[in-house]
Formats: sequence, C-alpha cells, structure tokens
Amino acid sequence: MGGRGLTRTMVVWVPDWPVTAAAVAAGRSPDEPIAILEKGKVLATSAAARAGGVRRGLRARDAQSRCPELVVLKYDPVIDARAFDPVIGCLEALIPGIQVIRPGMCALKARGPTRFYGSEPAAAEKLLDRLETFDVPGGRVGVADGPFAAEQAARSSPAQTRILVVPPGESAEFLAPFSVDTLEQPTLADLLRRLGLRSLGAFAQLSPTEVLTRFGPDGAFAHRLACGYDERSVVGREVPPELIRILDFEPAVDRVDQVAFAVRSVADELIARLTELGLVCTTLRVEAGTESGRIHEREWLHPRWFTAADVVDRVRWQLQGSGTATSELTSPVVRLRLIPEQVDPVGAHVEGLWGGGPDERIHRALSRVQSMLGHGAVASVVIGGGRGSAERQTLIPWGDRPVPAHPVDQPWPGSISSADPRWPTLAPTTIFPTPLPAQVLAEDGSQVSVSARGALSGTPTAFRLAPDPGVADPGVADPGVADSNKLHPITAWAGPWLVDERWWDPRPDSRRARFQFTTADTRAWLFTLHQTTWQAEATYD
Repeated sequence: MGGRGLTRTMVVWVPDWPVTAAAVAAGRSPDEPIAILEKGKVLATSAAARAGGVRRGLRARDAQSRCPELVVLKYDPVIDARAFDPVIGCLEALIPGIQVIRPGMCALKARGPTRFYGSEPAAAEKLLDRLETFDVPGGRVGVADGPFAAEQAARSSPAQTRILVVPPGESAEFLAPFSVDTLEQPTLADLLRRLGLRSLGAFAQLSPTEVLTRFGPDGAFAHRLACGYDERSVVGREVPPELIRILDFEPAVDRVDQVAFAVRSVADELIARLTELGLVCTTLRVEAGTESGRIHEREWLHPRWFTAADVVDRVRWQLQGSGTATSELTSPVVRLRLIPEQVDPVGAHVEGLWGGGPDERIHRALSRVQSMLGHGAVASVVIGGGRGSAERQTLIPWGDRPVPAHPVDQPWPGSISSADPRWPTLAPTTIFPTPLPAQVLAEDGSQVSVSARGALSGTPTAFRLAPDPGVADPGVADPGVADSNKLHPITAWAGPWLVDERWWDPRPDSRRARFQFTTADTRAWLFTLHQTTWQAEATYD
C-alpha cells in the first residue's frame, strides 16, 4: 500500500497500440506513417507519422497535407480489443489479477509482484521481458499510488529504462507539473485555464469544499486525482469460461449417424460444464465444416434450455435435412463446432409453482419439420409497426429471434388506431390475403362515402360482402363471407381514419379511409374505403 492507504498500482502501457492493432489487421507495418481516424479526426499516429507533422486531433485532410505518404486506417474498437486480449493473456500467465483500462493499457496491484520479485523495478522488468518475448516491443511501466498517477508515470517513463517508479506518498508532487488536460475532462480543463489554473499542482491547491461547490462531483473527483489521492482500487478481470466445443474428424465422416454418434460425448461435456457453472444454454450455433471448404451453420433456439440429447438432435437435423439418419452427406464433415450463443443462469428458467413453461413438444416437432422442409418453411407471425394490417405482420422462420420488419416505436401516421376505448387496439386475428369487395349501406340504402375532409354521407347501418373472384372458396375460412346477398347489420362503428400515404401524388388512389364495424354476432371487422370502393381487410375475434 502507498501513502494514505492508497493502492500501490503498476500500469503497463504499450504506446501507439491502436496503430499496431490496425496495421497488423490491414497487413501493414507499424513502422510506416500511419494515422488512425475516428469520426474524421486523427485518434492515434505512428512514430513515422508524428515525425511528418501529424498530430492527434487533426482532420484527415490536414493530416494528409502534412504527410502525403500517410496511410489512413479507420479505427475499429473490436479489432483493437481483440488484438490486445492475447497480450493480457500472456501477462496473466506471469502475474494474475490484471485490470484492462483500455486496449494497450492495463493495471495491476504492485504489492504481490513486488514481494515475489523483490522490488517494484524488478517486477516491472519481468513484465517488460514478458512483452518482448510475446513480440510486443516498446512497452512502458509506471508505478505510483493509484491508477491515475501510475498511468502518468508510465507515459513519462524514460526511453532508456522504460520504467518510472514514483515513491509512496509523492504522487501529488509528481503530478503537480502536468497540464489539466491530463484529467481528460475538456470542459473542466477549459474552465480551469480561463481561471488561470493550468497545472494539476495549481488546481490541487484549491479547497476541496470550494471545488465541490463550484465544479460539482466530477470536478471534486478530478481534484482528488490532481492531489494524488486516487482511491480507486484495481480489480482484476474475470476470464469468461471457454464454452465452445470443437470436434475434428480424421478421416472425414460422410454419414449423418456417424456424426451424431461422435458428437454425443462432446454434447455431454458441454452440458456438464454449463451445469457446473450454474448456466443453461438457450441459443446454440452449430457450424459444420466440410471437405469442400464450405461451412454449414445455423442458430438453434430452445424454449427452455438444451440438454445433451437436444444438442445431438439439432446436429443430426441440420446435417440430414430431408434425408434419413443413414443418409450420406454431399461432402464429408471434417470439423464440428458447438457454440453456446446465449447462456443464462439456471434460476432464470425455473418454472413457477404451477408450471406454465413453454410446450417443448410443440417446439421440437416444428423444429424437426423445419429441418426437413427448409429453414423458412415453418414460420410464426410477429406484429410490428406499419400503417396497414398486412404491413404490420412479419413472418419469422421458426426458432429465429422475433424481430419485426418495421419497428413498433416509430410514428406511423395513418395507422389503425382508435380514440374510443370501446374498440380493440389489438391487431386483427384474420387478415384476408386479398381484400374482399363489399358494400356499406346507410339507412336509406345508399352506399356510404367519405369526403376529403372525412365527412360521411350517411351513418353506416349494414354491409354486404361480395366474394373475390381471385379466391377459389373464401367461405372455407369463413362461411359467412361467401354469402354475397346477406346483409350484416352494423351495431357499432368507429372511424374514419384517413390515410394519406403519398401526399405528393396528385392521383386520388393514394388516399384511403379505414373503419371498424361490429355486427350482431359480436364480430368485429376492419374495412377500407378507396374512393368509392369498399373492401373488407380483416376481422377480429
């Protein structure tokens, strides 16, 4: 521990790490003049680029004007973090309990390595040697009280030794000459400079109470950092367990039953590991690599969680398709990967006292039929956003995530809605593939029409349906629909809701009006009026 009970911290910093990661991913050498751009501005530069006058914060055009041979690469945080993960792994093999501050910089408590290797400089030397062995040259190490001072020590370490140790209790004196920009609070730094406080030492001389009153909690935290009192502790990362299971076939296997038999032990191992961790798998990705070089992959969902038998079944179904268990594959399988895409705590899927869980038999049967007929052959309906009933429904292949084609939370002018609480706001249960022609009659027997301002020519009292010539037998689904002579008395109605989807189009076809009707048989209908043509779009149960 350092002065005033602070955590003695050791920070390992790899300069220009974003450049190194992006250059390796792009097949470039980090020694070239490279600039990493984020939102059109330079985020990081290589040493050769800095020698050419490129600085952080410049726009891409200004940077290229200073260094015409500059190589510009886009910043990708995923590539940055993925490339740094093996570096953390190599350091954890030497000293556990490492906290990743950002890709290219990590921190660890200095007490353990210091006691093991004899001193803080000796422990820092071991870390640098480890980085050199892992082919990561140029690392720096800083040791001080707290992560903030240790980071500044790593950045200020001399090029010869690449190690800077700030004695315990002297972090405030070490930080005093640094600019207020090192606090990484641009608004606060700009205000402090206008007040004449340009260094951390000048800022640290202010009263903590006055700083809290004037600058708020964020300013008070920055003031504690400037005073060398960084009470943050170092928390080592928790390495996630490796759950992916890989099965290689040598020689390649060309029969479905042989693959299913071989994968049984791997499935048992995967489920046992999940049980040991108190987890269950609800989404499983199966990737099958073949001799032809193709990878057949699919994501399987489960209403509860996968058992070992479920895993084997999904593998077999994915491979055999419409064939049988002894069918030969079009290309022999050389590798099989089982990837738990989503795992949850087992307590999140425990059934209630009276049950109520999903019917696993139905899901299993539909998944089997889907594997035989094709991925999109079995689908379920998801209600999303949209103006019309047909537009709101989205067919999702069985087992896929229920994501509608149109988001629900967006505004949909002209959508089906009702200001009358007596009317249902739910989506219709039956939508006719082809809207049925109809007549809506007023009390005097004339057909109801709607003006451009939404005024009705009469009160709707009844409607008559006409069968659609394009439908072979519309009465199969609804016997009442086929009777074109029957009048359906309207007991209540709501509307009209005017729909003007193409207001710039001079043609009147783009303007419609919607109505909701109920009849004496307690049935609800959704009607649409196009100019003078009435159509029945859907019904409510």
